[in-house]
Formats: sequence, C-alpha cells, structure tokens
Amino acid sequence: MNGQRPVGPDGAHGAGMVVRDLGKAYGDGARRSVVIEGCSFDIPAGRLTVMIGPSGCGKSTLIRLLAGFEAPTRGVVALDGRPILGPDHRRLVVFQESALFPWMTAEANIRFGPRARGLARAETADRTRGLLERVGLSAFAGRYPAQLSGGMQRRAELARALVNDPQVLILDEPFRGLDAMSRELMREYYASLFEETRRTQFFVTSDLDEAVFLADRLLVMTNAPMRVREVIDVPLPRPRRTADVYADDRANAIRARVLALLHEEAMRSFAGGSRAAADLVDAATRRGVHGISAPAARP
Repeated sequence: MNGQRPVGPDGAHGAGMVVRDLGKAYGDGARRSVVIEGCSFDIPAGRLTVMIGPSGCGKSTLIRLLAGFEAPTRGVVALDGRPILGPDHRRLVVFQESALFPWMTAEANIRFGPRARGLARAETADRTRGLLERVGLSAFAGRYPAQLSGGMQRRAELARALVNDPQVLILDEPFRGLDAMSRELMREYYASLFEETRRTQFFVTSDLDEAVFLADRLLVMTNAPMRVREVIDVPLPRPRRTADVYADDRANAIRARVLALLHEEAMRSFAGGSRAAADLVDAATRRGVHGISAPAARP
C-alpha cells in the first residue's frame, strides 16, 4: 500500500470488509447464549451498507466484532483481505451515545485522535479546521459539547471520526435520540457527506425509512442467533433528498419488502415455542403482511 489510502470504485476512498461464517456466543454449558451464528456478508469498498434487524437481534454485538473490540467465537472478519485482530484507527465507530469529552471544546475533541497518535500539530490543526468547516461547525469550534445542540454534537462526532482518515466508518444508530426534525436533517446531511467522500461505511439502524434512504446495499437480519435474512440492493440515484425518496416507487417497494421480512422475524420471535403462536406465524406468512407476500429466506 506504500502508506497511501486505498481507493475504491469511482475514486472512492476506503477498503472492503468481508464477514464469513461468523459466530459469537457467551457463556458455557446450560448458560451458553448464541447471539450470532453462520453470518456472512460483504461491505463493498466505497459504498454505504446499511444493516437493519429486529430489536435485540445482536446488531451491537456485530459492531463490536467489526471494530475488533471483541473476538468471534468462530468465523472471520477481514479488512482488505487481512483478518481483524483488534481495534485499529482504520476502523472507527460512531456510537449511539455521545462520546465527546465534555471538558474539551468541539475543536479539541476533533483534534484529539490524531494528536494521540502523534501526528504533527500543524497537520492536525489544518485537518481539524477543514473538517469543522465541512460539517458546519467553524463558528462553534470553541464551544463545549453541553453548549451544542444534539445535531451539532452528532456532526462533531462524525468529524472526530473522519479526521483520523479511517478506511471504514462504522455507525451504530448515530441519530437515535434526536427529535424527528433533527433526525431527518441529519440523514440528509450525512448522505451528502457520504456522497462527497465515498468512504466505505457500515450504518446500523432500526429505522426503516432511514435504512432505505441511506443504503446502497441493505442487509436485513434475522432474530438471534443473528444471520443475514436477505441482501437488497437499493438502486436509487444520488444525491438523495427525502421528498424524492418518498415519492420513488422503487423505494416504496423496498420499504414494503423489508417490512414484510421484519414482521415475519418479529412473529417468529413472538412464537417462542407456543404451538398456537407458531400457527399464527404460519398463517401470517402465507397471507403476507399488508397484502404483500413474504419472500422466502435466502439459504
């Protein structure tokens, strides 16, 4: 690589990740709990891959495995063909909860990572100023997190990750907790930022509209033990705007298909071994959800 950042399709920056036959379990014997089992998928370079699944299916566990915070029980997670063995600045996570240091200004928070890695002060300062401008926080560089709105904090979090120039950016429901208007604005802002950088990104959400709006590729997951239920390509043009996506028949068809899959997974979870509930699941599957035939799972 000669120290240069990998370049993906169409000049996009980043590297691809692969997940093969991934499994994660906790505990032993009767207390053993399998969270992920037989999970395989790709995160293509320079694309925005979005994962959605039922509540409690293991999404946060998967993020910890992709980031290298935990080791899998079995299987492989690899970046650019190399197995992931631990945390690395090439793969950075933006979490649900704010991780900004409350005693640091927005500028100091963004600058922290490169300075901790020993990068030159001048280089760090230039990169930080550029990102503050890109995320619209130049006028708020000297403010502390408590003095920023929720949306501004989210933008500062994105800048703090991007300043480290990661090959893959992993986002764990980063807009959860924002009010409806702020969340919609942040979706559009984040989409435009991705369209500008074309950096490899893996975005986890439980919001169906958010998933369809953002994704190039959408992974629909099963209940725990989690695996991929279906992979859906989202052929919507970029740049994307909320009104345009809502009016697009392709987006509405994808939304309906994902809703049917998630509904079936939720029903299976509800069944929980009850014969009556299992019959209800079978009937719902044959009938389809809201008149939509529930598709069969891919092997």
